Amino acid sequence: MISSQSHKWFIETTTAFEGHMHAIAKTIVEAQTKFQHVEILQTASYGKTLVLDGRIQSSQGDEFIYHEALVHPGLLATDGAPRSALVIGGGEGATLREILRYPSVNRAVMVDIDSEVVELCKTHLPEMHQGAFDDPRTELRHEDARGYLEKSKERFDFISVDLVEPLEEGPACMLFTKEFYSLVRDRLTPGGTMSMQAGMTKGGELGFFTSIHRTLREVFPIVAGYQTFVSCFGTPWGFIVASKKVDPNKQDAKAVDKLIAERIKGTLEYWDGVTHQHAFSLPKFIRTSIAKQTRVVTDANPLIVA
Repeated sequence: MISSQSHKWFIETTTAFEGHMHAIAKTIVEAQTKFQHVEILQTASYGKTLVLDGRIQSSQGDEFIYHEALVHPGLLATDGAPRSALVIGGGEGATLREILRYPSVNRAVMVDIDSEVVELCKTHLPEMHQGAFDDPRTELRHEDARGYLEKSKERFDFISVDLVEPLEEGPACMLFTKEFYSLVRDRLTPGGTMSMQAGMTKGGELGFFTSIHRTLREVFPIVAGYQTFVSCFGTPWGFIVASKKVDPNKQDAKAVDKLIAERIKGTLEYWDGVTHQHAFSLPKFIRTSIAKQTRVVTDANPLIVA
C-alpha cells in the first residue's frame, strides 16, 4: 500500500509486470491468521473489499458478478432441482448466500479451513453473506477440504470450489489436482455438477485456466469453461463447470431463463440467459489455448500460480 496527498492506494499485481490500484478510504481490519494474511478495506470505488495474501477476493460493489457467475451456471445444470450443496472455501459467505436462493436446497455445507477469516467476514461483511451463516440449512465446518471429502461418503448435487489460487507450494496445491477433482466427482450425485473459479482469462495469462480445464477433462465427461469481467479485479476472470450429465454449452438463453424462474427465489442481478450465452462463448484465442494445453495437474506435479 502506498500513500499520496489525497489517498492511500492499495496496489495489486496481476502479473509480474502488471497491476491495478484502488484508493483506500480506511482499513477496517488487518490480521495474520494461521493460514493467511487478511485485510478488509473500505475502498473509494467499490466499498468494502476482502483481500487475502495481497489478492482481492471480492468487493461490495461488484461481488454479485463474481458470485452469481460462480454459482448459478453449475446449479442450473444439475439434473433436476438441487437438494444438497457443498462449498469448499468461500469465506465471505456470498457463495453460500447464492446457493441458498434455491428453495429446493435443504442442506448446504461450507468447508473453509480458516475460521478466523470466516469470523471476520461474519462481523465486518454482512452485506456479502446477508445472514447465510445463520440459515438453518447451513452447516459450517473448519477443516481441510480434501480431508473432509476423503472421510465423508455423502454425495451432493452441487459442489462449488471457491478457493484462492495456489500461490505457493503448500496444502492449497492439493486442491487443484486430478486426484482432488476425482474425489469431488465421487462425492457428486449421478446428475451433479461442480463449479470453480479458474483464474484470469487475459491474453498471455491463460496457463492456470487451461491447465485446470485440461485436468478436469481427465475426470469429468463434460467440462465447460466460461468467463466474465470482474471490475475490481481489473481483468476478465475464468470459471469452469464440470458435469456428470448436463452440458451448460447446450442450454440456450430461453432454457436458462426458464430454469432461473423455476429454481431460484428472488431476482438475480447479473446472471440470465443472455449472460449465460455470452459467458460460455469464449473467444477464439482462449479456445485455441484450451485445445493446445496438454498439462494435467497431479499431486506429484502440482500447479503454482506466479
